[in-house]
Amino acid sequence: MVTSVDLAYDYPVLGAFWTVMWIFLWVMWLILLFRVVVDVFRDHGMSGWVKAAWLVFLFLIPFLGVLVYVIARGRDMGKREIKHVQEQQEAFNAYIRETAGSPSPAKATADDLVKLSDLRAKGELSEEEFRQAKEKLLA
Repeated sequence: MVTSVDLAYDYPVLGAFWTVMWIFLWVMWLILLFRVVVDVFRDHGMSGWVKAAWLVFLFLIPFLGVLVYVIARGRDMGKREIKHVQEQQEAFNAYIRETAGSPSPAKATADDLVKLSDLRAKGELSEEEFRQAKEKLLA
């Protein structure tokens, strides 16, 4: 009894191409469906009953529901997405500013002393001016 696996010969290249194409389209469809559902919940202008109606429509007749939603509310969907991203960016920037804070006084003093010594080394400050500025920083 001879067993051989001839799958590569039984499944032509065009068949493999169409299988990959349908899988890709199915995944894209799921992504679009979830984006629409997220947008329904993100829209604060709609009442709860309207959101519920859209969700029922989307889940009972998904292809037609998504098509109608994108046609009817697609432009606003993009605006809401942009607004959401901007809010996330602002929150991230606020978090960074809060976390980073202002430099510690010791670090600021050390940086200022380095600048003063550079100015003295370049000859822009005399020894007396350097001493006075240093005392002022350390006081």
